[in-house]
Amino acid sequence: MTIKIKSLTKRYKEHVAVNQLTLDIQQGEIFALLGQNAAGKTTTIKMLCGLLKPSEGDAIFDSGTIVQNQKAVKQIINISPQETAVAPNLTVHENLLFIGQIYGYTKDHARHHAQEQMELFGLSSRQHNKAKTLSGGYQRRLSVAMAMMTNPKVLFLDEPTLGMDVRSRNDLWNILMQLKGKVTIIVTSHYLQEIEVLADRVGIMHRGQLCALGTIQKLMMETGKKSLEDAFLVMTEEELL
Repeated sequence: MTIKIKSLTKRYKEHVAVNQLTLDIQQGEIFALLGQNAAGKTTTIKMLCGLLKPSEGDAIFDSGTIVQNQKAVKQIINISPQETAVAPNLTVHENLLFIGQIYGYTKDHARHHAQEQMELFGLSSRQHNKAKTLSGGYQRRLSVAMAMMTNPKVLFLDEPTLGMDVRSRNDLWNILMQLKGKVTIIVTSHYLQEIEVLADRVGIMHRGQLCALGTIQKLMMETGKKSLEDAFLVMTEEELL
């Protein structure tokens, strides 16, 4: 599922949150969208998911575009948002069944797929626990598992490991690595170490614009730095000059 983003722009009166964003995201890759707070990352994700209407531009998916055929696009995507989106009074299993039934699965199909997701995300031992009793790390796992219940071709992860401890973060990295090549994943994160582990390519945004694009190795070579974090700091500092 290749995504072609063309001149994507979002304005709020005089403020331009995203300014003429243009790039291609390749099928099956894990693409990281990085930037400081208010760089335009979350606004971009919301436009690509159909949660915000662009002021200009478009994004083309295999099944349609976010401007001309948003309904078709929504059928092949899903998102795990920055805010952990689980029903606190439902169990892990009930949360997954609920999502399956919202999307029209039969009860048997929903149960089968919920079982698959619990096994993949290491939630089987917690399946009868109410979501509100889970640690923050397990709630984030559940949120991503719920997004995967629909078998999306494109998965958006907005700060997926926010609030996780080191072990939980590593566990989720391992799960996402299993999905690489099967699902196109677009991820935002402030944990640059995890991007070094996961991402095939990186786009760096600053003040609503794309200021760098390429593999981690390419970005480090261009800046002469030995880590993505140092390369990121150099590139965003240059943009501030």
